[in-house]
Amino acid sequence: MKTLWAILAVLILLLQVRLWVGEGSFAQVWALEEAISKQQAENAGLAARNDRLYAEVRNLRNQQGAVEERARMNLGLIRDDETFFLVVEK
Repeated sequence: MKTLWAILAVLILLLQVRLWVGEGSFAQVWALEEAISKQQAENAGLAARNDRLYAEVRNLRNQQGAVEERARMNLGLIRDDETFFLVVEK
């Protein structure tokens, strides 16, 4: 009878070790859940950035004024009938 109890105790200990340390253990599941939550947060940030970029692309495709505004700000566009003034602050 004592050997049966000893075998059952060893079996329970082996199952517990696998539950806490082995593949599919609680530690591994917790680490994977944390990695999933971090990836979801990163994906949400990237989705927001993509939405802003898509809105900008739609704006540039549909409105000629948006293209002109971008050319003025980034490339220094000046029309023929305009005068350019450069204000230098000291």
